[in-house]
Amino acid sequence: MQLLQNNLKLEQKQGELNSLISENASLLSHIQNAKEQLQKAVGELTEQKNENYARQNEINQLKQNLAESKTQNHFFLEKLENQKRDFEEMKNRAQLEFQELAQKILEEKSQKFTSANKENLDSLLKPLGENIDQFKKRVEETYDKESKQRFSLEERVKELVEMNHKLSKEANNLASALKGQSKKQGNWGEIILESILEKSGLQKNREYKVQVSMQTEDGKRLQPDVVVYLPDNRTIIIDSKVSLIAYDRFSSSETKEDQDAALKEHVKSMYQHIDQLGDKKYDTLVESLDFTMMFVPIEPAYLIAMQEDQELWAYAYAKRILLISPTNLITSLKLIADLWKREQQSKNALEIAKQGERMYDKIIGFLESMEDVGKHLNKSQDAYHKAVGQLRDGRGSLVSRAEKMKKLGLNSQKEIPGTLMSFDESEEEEETDII
Repeated sequence: MQLLQNNLKLEQKQGELNSLISENASLLSHIQNAKEQLQKAVGELTEQKNENYARQNEINQLKQNLAESKTQNHFFLEKLENQKRDFEEMKNRAQLEFQELAQKILEEKSQKFTSANKENLDSLLKPLGENIDQFKKRVEETYDKESKQRFSLEERVKELVEMNHKLSKEANNLASALKGQSKKQGNWGEIILESILEKSGLQKNREYKVQVSMQTEDGKRLQPDVVVYLPDNRTIIIDSKVSLIAYDRFSSSETKEDQDAALKEHVKSMYQHIDQLGDKKYDTLVESLDFTMMFVPIEPAYLIAMQEDQELWAYAYAKRILLISPTNLITSLKLIADLWKREQQSKNALEIAKQGERMYDKIIGFLESMEDVGKHLNKSQDAYHKAVGQLRDGRGSLVSRAEKMKKLGLNSQKEIPGTLMSFDESEEEEETDII
């Protein structure tokens, strides 16, 4: 009986042990799953940290680019001002050195320079001085010109904005006159486009050309309204498109139903112009900026279409077309004109540096020539003293013999200069005793 009870207890303990083992296995499985989930979460957290670090680097780079862009606006003007100041100082130093050098030469060689020597020196200094003055004048003219252009930029923008308002008013006045005449509408749009270009500060046939003939690979000839050139040999093509009939009907409608119908027709006309311009693929024919500008000369027509269909701009952009109104075009052209000004400033700075190098080489050449003149003057002076010594000094010199011949009765009214009479007294006495 006792043995049976022990067996029952043993079986009960064995059951409890098996239950604990099962629970332990389940717990280990849960722990393993939790560990895997923790590792996965750590991996995702690490990846997120890496992404955040990369984005922070991008943000820092963008901030750095922004700071560089801000300083770049003043770079060329500061460089031009510094070079002007450097050349002014160089000119002053050169003039002072030339004056001191000329004065020193004149003082040291005053007894040997004749009026002809002085004229020769002046002829050397005068052209160099004139070149320096001309160079200074050119630097000042360049600086003044750039300053006037910079100060007049705001006035130019105001004039162009006023011109845009005037063009918009004229567009409304011409709407009825041009209604139903597509060819005249196109010509009128081109006239408005060229009028804005003429007042933008860009030079025709230099920064932009009108009606440029182009040829596709299959031999088809195309002729966009305007090609605008950029300093980096890239181009922007602008083509004018006038959607006037539906817009005029919209403006003159008296009921909302008629306005809505006319507005839909107007937007539809804009889509048609976009498709037609996109099919021409102007951006593949020249070194353009991968898009073509579609100019809408009537500002209200542009604005009402954009308000009615907010997908219109994105649709055009997908076809590499930028929709642009007179106001937007004015801003874009002023940016391009500013790019050309900066390009010209850069060229001016390079030309100033080149002229400065040439002037510096001329100065060095002049100083070397003057140094050579001084050496030759010293050599001439040494040769002069040597020749005088040979004539005057030493035993039996020509001067002493000539003076003795005069004492012996030579009939001459002229006297040997006192500066040449320092011959040897002992020789004179010796010669007298012999006679």
